[in-house]
Amino acid sequence: MVRILLHKSAPWRWLFCMAGFVVAACSAQGQYDPDWASHFRIGPMVGFNIKADFSTVGNIPINHAAGVYDDGYVHPPPPGSADDVTSNWGYNNSTQVSGQTLLMHRTTSFSLYGSAGENKNAPPLPGFDLAYGGNLWYWGRARIGWDFGFGLLPINLSVNESELGNANQSTFSFNTGPDTSVLLANGLLPPGYKGTPNPGPGIFSTPTQGNSAANPNATLTGSQSLDVMLYTFRLGPSVYWDFSRYVGMSVGAGPALGLVSGDLKFDEFIQTSTVAENKGQVNGTDLVYGWYANATVMYHVMKNGDIYLGGQYMPMGTATLSGQGRQGRLDLRGAAYISAGFNWPF
Repeated sequence: MVRILLHKSAPWRWLFCMAGFVVAACSAQGQYDPDWASHFRIGPMVGFNIKADFSTVGNIPINHAAGVYDDGYVHPPPPGSADDVTSNWGYNNSTQVSGQTLLMHRTTSFSLYGSAGENKNAPPLPGFDLAYGGNLWYWGRARIGWDFGFGLLPINLSVNESELGNANQSTFSFNTGPDTSVLLANGLLPPGYKGTPNPGPGIFSTPTQGNSAANPNATLTGSQSLDVMLYTFRLGPSVYWDFSRYVGMSVGAGPALGLVSGDLKFDEFIQTSTVAENKGQVNGTDLVYGWYANATVMYHVMKNGDIYLGGQYMPMGTATLSGQGRQGRLDLRGAAYISAGFNWPF
């Protein structure tokens, strides 16, 4: 019975709370101080109309970890070992075994036929915004002053890629020794075998490098991404107008500066007779310049306490991160932002 009464009374409790908030807000608005000289506001923001362009051109180096090949791995024995024999090796295909020799292949570079590019439009991106400013002149309800603002916007944009080109591949041969070669020949170490540093069947870890060959029908598939942070700074004059004791509005404009810092990442596979994984990143920082224009509406909830909603257009240039045959450009020429939060006039 009690549970039913509480359920039925819930809407009334909600209405009473809302009414209490309104009464408290109206009472506080009666204490609104129109002679405030400075303000500070802070809140989340969302960025719109941000784009990225990705391009690949020229000869792309392939990043291999030491001892890793397209179709296996051979790591040296632990330091202090008496000989060059290692048990930390593995291979993928039966065609790599030839008598007492184990062949490994390493793709060293990939050249596109021409150049390739992809574009990406960013979805709405969440970030953070704050501003501090002051008044210099008063005319009735109008104030002329200045604003300094700072924005922080994480950006992560990626595209998929699939390209044709020419891959250069080198061959390396390893002596498996008589004991391991017998195990390989009898299928006791089948393709896919993966050894460890622990004692086990060993091969000689120093390779003999053979010829390098071109593979004209190679394919590159994978993805590229820009994973950066955008820091924005703006400073300019502002005009504020109190429409009433409850609502005010500020507009401003001026120069803007952006700092873009982060990584251009890639995760790719080069397909020839083997598959080589190419994964890495290029670090970079770039500056962009532009201007801003904004408008912000404040609702005076309490003395020295507002909630605000603002819109901002801040076009800047393009920031570029490049290296290893790749380039990522962040296009901020049409960027716009919406923010909301709390404002403290004092």
